[in-house]
Amino acid sequence: MTINFDTLKASLILYGLNAIYAILLLAIGWYLSGAMQRFVTRVLNVGHRIDPLVTVFVSSVTRYGVLAVVGIAVLQLFGIQTASLVAVLGATSLAIGLALQGTLSNLAAGVMLLLFRPFHIGDDVEVGGKSGKVRSLSLFMTELVAPDNTQILLPNGQVWGAAIINHSAYPGTGEVKVTFPVRAGSANALADQILKELREDPRVDERAAPSVNVSKVVAADPAAPVVELTVSAKTKPSDADAVKQRVLDHASALLAAA
Repeated sequence: MTINFDTLKASLILYGLNAIYAILLLAIGWYLSGAMQRFVTRVLNVGHRIDPLVTVFVSSVTRYGVLAVVGIAVLQLFGIQTASLVAVLGATSLAIGLALQGTLSNLAAGVMLLLFRPFHIGDDVEVGGKSGKVRSLSLFMTELVAPDNTQILLPNGQVWGAAIINHSAYPGTGEVKVTFPVRAGSANALADQILKELREDPRVDERAAPSVNVSKVVAADPAAPVVELTVSAKTKPSDADAVKQRVLDHASALLAAA
């Protein structure tokens, strides 16, 4: 077999130049992808209205999109037909998307929640049949903390597709209402002590005077009559649970001492 050195030399020169061009193109593409990522980050951070998690996600997608275009251009430098490669990647992406459609729907819902923010961290909400305070919001999950300090993790697809009741959306007062049975003989003294405790609590709204009243008779037995005390007070929505718990603790201590 005869080797044509002229042809071999020309091929080496051609591929050598293409390799140099590819390296330069990769370097330029790497720089441009970083520059685009920083540019998108600055744009999305203007006004600080977009969640940082969304900013990171969008800027990363922008960077890898630029790198993908650069990669295709490098392949074309070496004469590789990218049309078939793009078709294969498209088919693979479709298959992966169908297999992970639930996860992708949660991702899309997470982006929508982060963009429109129907609730914020610390809000008291009801969603998907669950209620609690919002602790965190990621691209895939929403975390709530129930009143008994139980962690609730909800997929974002369920959150975005359900009715959201946000008790903290508008400023106002939260209502504290507690009822418990007591012996009729100690009802008045217990009511006075609880009422004094409420009036001294700075979290209770003084304009809506708290009250402790006998709401009904639970047991009419003359030997041991039992009545029901109802405690009512107004406070901030964020303090309602804490005030309610304080009333229950105070009442329990008084009943135990009685």
